[in-house]
Amino acid sequence: MIPRLAQATLHRLARGFRAVVILGPRQSGKTTLARAAFPEKPYVSLEASHERIFAATDPRGFLARFPDGAILDEIQHLPELFSYLQVEMDADRRRGRFVLTGSQNFSMVSSISQSLAGRAAIVQLLPLSIRELKGARIETGNLNELLYKGPFLPSMISR
Repeated sequence: MIPRLAQATLHRLARGFRAVVILGPRQSGKTTLARAAFPEKPYVSLEASHERIFAATDPRGFLARFPDGAILDEIQHLPELFSYLQVEMDADRRRGRFVLTGSQNFSMVSSISQSLAGRAAIVQLLPLSIRELKGARIETGNLNELLYKGPFLPSMISR
């Protein structure tokens, strides 16, 4: 994994908030970063239909599986889970329990702001920065090529 500059920010925010939320575009490394930054946490993807159906039909039972918290990936698939997370975080105020990831969209940011206000910190993750690429010794090419291909890792490797 290419070390991300946002990892230190995530750790700092997890010490101050009950949850941290990583938002960003597809393929920006949200899942990879969450799993690398919090390897001790159970991981569940709401892309998996069985997990999404369980969480939708029995949200309390779904969250009860994770008494010490978890990484809940692709949370945008189940925005109704936010109100249950709010209740869970109010009942157990430990910091850094949950790490949520999702694609950046207006309705999701609005749901987080309403349901998890004061409980969750949001980190906007963008594709790899030039500094991160150089730190990993990945050649970025010239500026025109970088602007054309973009900073997503697959475009950097497929030279």
